[in-house]
Amino acid sequence: MAGREEETGLGAARVLDADEVQGVLSGAFYAAEAPLARSRRAEAKPAPTHYKVICISLYTKDLERLDGIVDKLKARGITKANRSALIRVALEQLDLDKVPRGL
Repeated sequence: MAGREEETGLGAARVLDADEVQGVLSGAFYAAEAPLARSRRAEAKPAPTHYKVICISLYTKDLERLDGIVDKLKARGITKANRSALIRVALEQLDLDKVPRGL
């Protein structure tokens, strides 16, 4: 008989009360906002306002060039060099009078 119960799942039905299982699931997993989510949100730090994460498109050649420059800067000992920092430096040095009209 035990083998048949394992095959059909009837053994679990004898151990677990359906109402109790439903109560646990609806209170923890299916609630509009699970308790774990509430506690994580309450502990979350406010988002920084001095920068934003954005997405830009670059041609693969430009990206390779950018990464190559980052690698060269790191080889020179500038260990904090990365794509974002390099773009910020380039923006600081940009001369608008030298930007080609056909940009």
